[in-house]
Amino acid sequence: MGLNLEGKKAVVAEVSAEVANAQVIVVAEYRGLEVGQITALRAKARESGVYLRVLKNTLAKRAIAGTHFDGLSDQLVGPLIYGMSADPVAPAKVLQEFSKTSDKLIIKGGVMPNYVMDAAGIKALATMPSREELLAKLLGTMQAPIAKFVQTLNEVPSKFVRALAAVRDAKEAA
Repeated sequence: MGLNLEGKKAVVAEVSAEVANAQVIVVAEYRGLEVGQITALRAKARESGVYLRVLKNTLAKRAIAGTHFDGLSDQLVGPLIYGMSADPVAPAKVLQEFSKTSDKLIIKGGVMPNYVMDAAGIKALATMPSREELLAKLLGTMQAPIAKFVQTLNEVPSKFVRALAAVRDAKEAA
């Protein structure tokens, strides 16, 4: 059953709100997927904070019209599932991982603000570490010199204590 005009406006408004907060939109063709597979994909997306939606392409075009994602309009052909998130890597990872288990999900492409990507670009994006992982690596790199400096400062009193212990042991043995 199709949506009436009010229903379509509500869908476009909901998707537009998600698009406004998104850093990336990834589209994939889902033709041939079973309901159970789509349900599993949605559960995985929900865990990762990805908004996943099957939309009519005309409604998607209306939702992204006038945004930084306008370049995606050329890729909107066929039955597509849309993944979007504020994390630029999460939708690509979720859809890429799922496409490894199901050959019926075909990643078509995606878009970051003012940058349209093909399927190869999305696969490359999926291999990137997440923002949290990058921040953890940066923090570790920034902390390493300080930790080494503290260890070096701590070594001087430690050496002195070990020398005193050696002198004590030598006196006790004599």
